[in-house]
Amino acid sequence: MDKVRLVLQASDPLSHAGLASFLRSCPTVELLPAGDPVGAQVLVFGCEQLTVDVVAVLRRSAAQTGLPVVLVLREITESELLTAVECRVVAVLPRAAVTGERLAHSVLAAANGGGVLPPNLVGELLKHIERLQREVLAPNGLNASGLTPREVDVLRLMADGLDTGEIAGRLCYSERTVKNVIYGVTHRLKLRNRSHAVAYALRAGLI
Repeated sequence: MDKVRLVLQASDPLSHAGLASFLRSCPTVELLPAGDPVGAQVLVFGCEQLTVDVVAVLRRSAAQTGLPVVLVLREITESELLTAVECRVVAVLPRAAVTGERLAHSVLAAANGGGVLPPNLVGELLKHIERLQREVLAPNGLNASGLTPREVDVLRLMADGLDTGEIAGRLCYSERTVKNVIYGVTHRLKLRNRSHAVAYALRAGLI
């Protein structure tokens, strides 16, 4: 099995040395030279807390490399977790619980599109999503994917191969309404065309 290539950053030399030692002992990962993210699949970042400076570094990394991040820190709050997620953090490990095995597991999960969170943070994140659905999305007629039920109906019929006229007939809308729905979806979600819109809905599990 190919090793997962990663880069390591830390807010202080001691954290960097400790994490590097763990990572070098893991046979499933390859630690790339510092400052050389070319070919890297994951960024591991160690710090005490999610300070303003750390967030700035993570945002810059997300913009420049787009690498998923494994964050190792002492503690993190719910609001900090949401900020971290915006910075491409997909795994959070408390420093006190770090072992080579847990670190390697988090790196592999990040490289494969997964994530790792402590149980208490999963609960907090789910509560936040439920609150977002109740207070923001539902009052505006949206679901978690950012689509209205009418938009979902149109996209589902588009995926079945129906053209604008057929969709209008099936849903008892005018063709103009169908075109407006399609335009609204593609414009709001920055989708290129109808095929891209259908692909988005498929990935979101809506059709």
